[in-house]
Amino acid sequence: MRGPLGAVRGRYPSSDGSAQMGGIIRHNRKCRDVVFLFFFIAFWVGMIVNSSFGFSKGNLRRLNYGLDYKGNVCGDRHANPDLRELELRYWLNPNQVYQSGLKNSQFKLDNARSICLMDCPVPSEDSLNWVCDYPEGEVRLLTDDWIDRNYDYFADLTPELRNTSLQLQGPCYPVIFPSVNVYWSCQFIARASNVSLRLWQQMGGVSVVEDILIDKSIHKSINSRSAVLKRYVADVGKSWFVLIVCGGILPLFLSVIWLLMIRHFVSGMPWITVILFNVLIISFTMFYYLKAGWIGNSAISPIIGEHDPYYQVSARELNHLRAVAVLMTVVMIVSILSSIAIVHRILMATSVLKVAAKVIGEVQALIIFPVIPYLMLAIFYMFWLSAALHLFSSGQVLENECNSNCCAYELALKRVSCDRCCGYTIHYTNHISAAILFHLFGCYWATQFFITCTSTVIAGSVASYYWARGETSPEIPFLPVFSSMRRLMRYGLGSVALGSLIVSFVESIRFILEAIRRKLKTANMVPDSQIGRVAFHSSQFFRRCIEWTIKSVNRNAYIMASEMATELIISNILRIGKVNVIGDVILFLGKLCVSLSSAVFAFLMLNTHTYNSAHNKISSPLFPVLVCWAFGYVVATLFFSVVEMSIDTIILSFCQDSDAHQGTAQYAPPLLLETLNHQNEMQRLTQ
Repeated sequence: MRGPLGAVRGRYPSSDGSAQMGGIIRHNRKCRDVVFLFFFIAFWVGMIVNSSFGFSKGNLRRLNYGLDYKGNVCGDRHANPDLRELELRYWLNPNQVYQSGLKNSQFKLDNARSICLMDCPVPSEDSLNWVCDYPEGEVRLLTDDWIDRNYDYFADLTPELRNTSLQLQGPCYPVIFPSVNVYWSCQFIARASNVSLRLWQQMGGVSVVEDILIDKSIHKSINSRSAVLKRYVADVGKSWFVLIVCGGILPLFLSVIWLLMIRHFVSGMPWITVILFNVLIISFTMFYYLKAGWIGNSAISPIIGEHDPYYQVSARELNHLRAVAVLMTVVMIVSILSSIAIVHRILMATSVLKVAAKVIGEVQALIIFPVIPYLMLAIFYMFWLSAALHLFSSGQVLENECNSNCCAYELALKRVSCDRCCGYTIHYTNHISAAILFHLFGCYWATQFFITCTSTVIAGSVASYYWARGETSPEIPFLPVFSSMRRLMRYGLGSVALGSLIVSFVESIRFILEAIRRKLKTANMVPDSQIGRVAFHSSQFFRRCIEWTIKSVNRNAYIMASEMATELIISNILRIGKVNVIGDVILFLGKLCVSLSSAVFAFLMLNTHTYNSAHNKISSPLFPVLVCWAFGYVVATLFFSVVEMSIDTIILSFCQDSDAHQGTAQYAPPLLLETLNHQNEMQRLTQ
């Protein structure tokens, strides 16, 4: 048998074409697919360069906070003036906000004059409050004093500056409408204060428009798709502690516990896994119902801090949670019905898992080994996630081009200026989008690479165990796990890089095709004719079959990487698939149990006061929970591959052993023979 698996017993052709009876067959190994190994290394260099671009250009505050009229990010301590405590974006001129909400208006809200404040202003009950521009120029006032005076220095203005303020040209502006903190932007409530409006009119101020558009214009900006996506990404960064606990430590603990229970309590584990899965999928769905507001009073709110309980603000995040809740309801029903349907097959799964439990008991280092790739992946994910957050915030702040009337008094220039009154926005170029896609693909490829390395090492260890008849042999490495690691490092990294690249490409293409399919379905572009619909759905089925086949062959190919192995896989693909289905369903449910447990605990942690108030408030638990679920699934995959690859390696070795000895396996461990010699099991393997 060729490939990086070490010594093999049996009757097989040697590397020079001769055959040897019994004994140990040794092959002249060599590194394979070296080109792809160098390509993988070059890809990592590209990942580092790509991440460096994100770290140098990114600013995480851009994900949460808006820009003032000078292009400064609110809350930025390096801005001029210092905005370290001023995190809320407030639009000074209500008429500009109204104008930006008109249907055919050329004036955009980004060009309306805005500054950064510590809290959202509200009208006074007996006087007229003012919010004045940053103190500079002829207004000699420290920023701290400006904050202490509630941003109001109208009484200190000259008559000329008071007159321009009454024309809504600054530097001071009246507080006519109450405002509330909605995701770090002060959203106007289109309900003007009668006292403030009367006092404003008595002072000779220009007309202020009272219209619902004042509310809707800001609300539309806050709920734009780009703003929602930025908040989702920012939520992941804010919940870093939750990710470490629920996405890293908890799945590690649960995966090890699951493996130990497989080792010592294999008969009951399939039943426990199925029952626990149903409990977790129901709990997971109920949490979405809670945060969507359909159960209890725990619905997410876009308003930050204290506010009028009768004032409600809608948000896209709430709609997304409700959509996911509906989706999870469907998934929950299908999962429960499917688990009921496989109850009668659980005994067959137990028979297959017993073999893997025997291997784990004999090669005990298999339980500990996944910790090594786990630690490597943990370091990679911390670096990758930090770089991803910076890439998403690495746009360039540029001044807008506008022809609107946005004149305002510039304290530094000591005059009303209409030349540079356009606002600033963050522009994302095509190369930033390409960098983000490259970064996402790199994460998937690296994950597949580590998972595949883990599977290869486990396969080599179990193969050594099988061909020694489950006993210790002087020709079989005393520590098969470390010997398999050494062979992988010396001979197999190129093949692993190639295999993981193939899987990554197939998954990426599938994702792109699925996105196109959804767009076509949304646009009602599914063929109307019967033949067209059949072709459309057949293509989807064919695509999924190709994906499953490549994954299956790719995974099993790591067990025996040679022309002989490929022929064996092809000739036995149906029976290998049948045997895999028996145990893989339980293993898949086990992975979901670990990942769902991580997601449920993430829900519980994110439901605390820490993540629902002040600076750490997250807009929605959706993304942090999904990331915890994904990390939990990857960690479970690493550890569960011990059982998964043990079953696959034992079955393929048994098939090869049987083919080489006229249908009678000579080197199978006794427990494997006892399990597979059962009439029903043998029928599945020989059909």
